[in-house]
Amino acid sequence: MVQRVSTVAFEGIEARAVDVQVQVAPGLPAFNIVGLPDKAVSEAKERVRAALIASGLALPARRITVNLAPADLPKEGSHYDLPIALGLMAAIGAIPHDALAGHTVLGELGLDGSIAPVAGVLPAAIGANARGEGLICPHACGPEAAWASPEMDIVAAASLIQIANHVRGTQVLSRPQQKIRDSAGTPLDLADIKGQESAKRALEVAAAGGHNLLMSGPPGAGKSMLAARLPSILPPLTPAELLEVSMIASVAGEIEEGALTSRRPFRSPHHSASMAALVGGGLRARPGEISLAHHGVLFLDELPEFQATVLDSLRQPLESGEVAIARANHRITYPARFMLVAAMNPCRCGRANDPGFACKRGPSTRCIADYQSRLSGPLLDRIDLHIDVPAVTAADLILPPPAEGSREVAARVAQARDIQAERYRALGLPHVRTNAQASGPLLEDVARPDRAGLQLLRDAADAMRLSARGYHRVLRVARTLADLDGAETVGRIHLAEALSYRAPADDIRRAA
Repeated sequence: MVQRVSTVAFEGIEARAVDVQVQVAPGLPAFNIVGLPDKAVSEAKERVRAALIASGLALPARRITVNLAPADLPKEGSHYDLPIALGLMAAIGAIPHDALAGHTVLGELGLDGSIAPVAGVLPAAIGANARGEGLICPHACGPEAAWASPEMDIVAAASLIQIANHVRGTQVLSRPQQKIRDSAGTPLDLADIKGQESAKRALEVAAAGGHNLLMSGPPGAGKSMLAARLPSILPPLTPAELLEVSMIASVAGEIEEGALTSRRPFRSPHHSASMAALVGGGLRARPGEISLAHHGVLFLDELPEFQATVLDSLRQPLESGEVAIARANHRITYPARFMLVAAMNPCRCGRANDPGFACKRGPSTRCIADYQSRLSGPLLDRIDLHIDVPAVTAADLILPPPAEGSREVAARVAQARDIQAERYRALGLPHVRTNAQASGPLLEDVARPDRAGLQLLRDAADAMRLSARGYHRVLRVARTLADLDGAETVGRIHLAEALSYRAPADDIRRAA
């Protein structure tokens, strides 16, 4: 007789159903696992054997074969321990044969019979709920699984003995409850930054429309401080966004104690990060930093210090909102709709623009050109807002804190985003929530400038030699500025400010 248990294999954030087939047959004692298992799955037989012995059970001296179907799908990870162990327990009569029917099972076993948390419980729970099944998972992952559905049957146990007692009815485990993680520490606030009013304005525009931002300035000007406070003015995640972000974090194993968070992600990788770390990949094609920043912020400090090939790998995700990782035998797609916020010095020493400063490396113009030529034109063209962040003087630091902080700015950002969401919903595009996501033809409809603005845009496009992408990005920013003002039409003043954010980009191209 073959005992069957349902579990999952992960392809990106999708959970594919896997049938664990356990057979205990006469023959020489053996324990074999087939169905393209990786090293972690092959080692499951030793963990299962030790966990069953610790739970008071012994494997029969017979030939045990475990097949993971479909057999041509690679099986990776330690979450196959629990379904194999429960299938064996049902096969030898330790639990009823039908106890696992209608349930998806995943979890890692300890040698003492305990069940350790695993990655991917949330997408597994969502997939099981879509198939009309319940879920058996580790106790620590129960709050995470509870977000899949309030009516779903979830058994979150800390050990094999608890599951055996639960299915026999001698110990009923309560259903886990959803959990939200509280933000630790004192939240950062824009009121902490003195001066830099133009940079704060650019930060507000970027947050309102979901635009990409590049800040250039000398060391100590406050670029990193500004970027770190961007999440404080962004609206909280919507329920749909919360599930998308949490599914990626779950697959990456970054959900702590099963608690989700409604704050938007803020990822800040070091400039030594590899391409696989940034865009995803590796042996198991795990999500990278751009996917972990989905619906949030990806902050790249010291932008020119990143490898050129790593930076250029961001060009396609910035346009499409997703990244495809291709391997010889499979292709995985992760969502990657993020705001790119970058900071850089004008040159290697950072003081090339200081009055009267002479660089030891030669003329300051050459120092600037050598440093900024590390950034490709196509990447810069995808950044909507380019601003110079000057050094803060001592006179700025002795001033009292600004009266306006993150709360006031966040209120304006939320109002502008509500206007955008309502506009695109009325056009039958509920998946478009910000101006940064609007396509070219759509922009020409919703961001059509008035006559004076159109003349300014025509003259500026010729003078600044705007590409088609640059033209549409100017329209996106102008539409956001109009939304912040509550204006129905994009005016000349909105286009003038939007074009001012493209001027530093032209300076960088000329320097390069």
